[in-house]
Amino acid sequence: MSQQFLLSFKKDVSFAEPEETKDFVLRAPNRSMTFKQVQPGFKIALQALASGGATLAELSQIVQNDDGDFPALIYAYLQKFSSLGWLCRSVVAEGKVIAIAIPLTSDCQFPDIEVAVDSVYRLSQFAYCHQVEGQLLLESPLSSMQVRLMDWKGAALLSQLARSCSCRELMNTVPGISIELAKQFINLLLSTQMLDQVCKSTIQEQANLSLAQWESHDLLSYARSREARHSNAFEGTYRFLNQIEPHMSEKTIELYKPDLRTLAMTETSFTQVLEVRKSIQQYGNPLSAQQLGEFLYRTARVKDVFQTEHGEVSYHPYPNEGALYELELYSIVNRCDGIPSGFYHYEPLSHQLWWISDKTEPVEALLSDAWQSMRRQGMSQVPQVLIVIAARFQRLAWKYEPMAYALMLKHVGVLHQTMYLTATAMNLASCGLGGGNSDSFTKAAGCDYDAETPVGEFALGSQPNF
Repeated sequence: MSQQFLLSFKKDVSFAEPEETKDFVLRAPNRSMTFKQVQPGFKIALQALASGGATLAELSQIVQNDDGDFPALIYAYLQKFSSLGWLCRSVVAEGKVIAIAIPLTSDCQFPDIEVAVDSVYRLSQFAYCHQVEGQLLLESPLSSMQVRLMDWKGAALLSQLARSCSCRELMNTVPGISIELAKQFINLLLSTQMLDQVCKSTIQEQANLSLAQWESHDLLSYARSREARHSNAFEGTYRFLNQIEPHMSEKTIELYKPDLRTLAMTETSFTQVLEVRKSIQQYGNPLSAQQLGEFLYRTARVKDVFQTEHGEVSYHPYPNEGALYELELYSIVNRCDGIPSGFYHYEPLSHQLWWISDKTEPVEALLSDAWQSMRRQGMSQVPQVLIVIAARFQRLAWKYEPMAYALMLKHVGVLHQTMYLTATAMNLASCGLGGGNSDSFTKAAGCDYDAETPVGEFALGSQPNF
């Protein structure tokens, strides 16, 4: 363990002395440790960790006058605190902390890697820096720690490491930085997996074939949607309950409701539907209003509404985590007998289409983008109906914090499959699309990009007449 880092407990680890005993206790959110009949120096050392912090050398000095081998004991406890995710490590310049590494999980590893003066290092392509509570925070999906940059020197050193750089170069580039301080800063970032070593012009991350195939945003999204490697709550927290209101419209179209009992007795078997399902990118006669109404009823209507202690939730034909149903369907009607062409929002509770606009320029752009995507696969016709699947992100995020976006994408997948199977059972032509233009949608729908934005598209029409 480095002699130079300032060691301290995380803010959620506290030191307490119950009045009724001579014991003292270290308390963390999920665990506590009670110490009985300890030497005065050892107690002072733990108090130092709980207040301003101390280096390993200072802690050893504090306990050296205690009876027994207390320097070895404090070292053993520091290893224990580190494995519990309680111990922070800070780089100090001229009496001021410039960077502090904070554990995010228990069993947090800090290998304390030796740094050579002339070795070359570069910031990991997966590391990213953002502002939190007025401070710069460095994080990475590869790391189980985060680094807070507490001073301009830390930010200046980090900016230099965006390119391949050695300790000597850092010392010569950033004012007031000694070679030892440069080594310590690099040690902190290297041990928290924020840096990558460059060996003979080869960046180790790029040489790792598994890592090389990840995009940084994909790996970050994955890491944040799973437990570990972050400190976010991983359950329902209901942060934004009842803050998202639906769009309203005075122009509505009542949609056809099929007789599900009759369909259950007369329709093709599920096995047959599953086996013959495929993407169909050619169309015949215009889709009918009855077909569109039946399709939306069978895939996305509200089947039931009920109250919970956190508010109202509903059931639809496709599954959704927590029954929150953040996905909203918008239909761009291009060719559909019985429904004027235009841009509509599907209201699943009343089973209606709510008119938003005619085929404005942004709406035409959405159709054109879908056509271009399908034309690359041999399709030559604009979709008869394009269903844009939008997400009201906050509806899901007020309950599920780190995994909200990952859940959304899973919900799009199960909705796509529900749409595919329904279209197959109805002998309709259907095709899920791989992407679309979010800015065109927000202009067409009048939504804020960060409040409601598309996460999927689905083309629908009648099957061609062969």
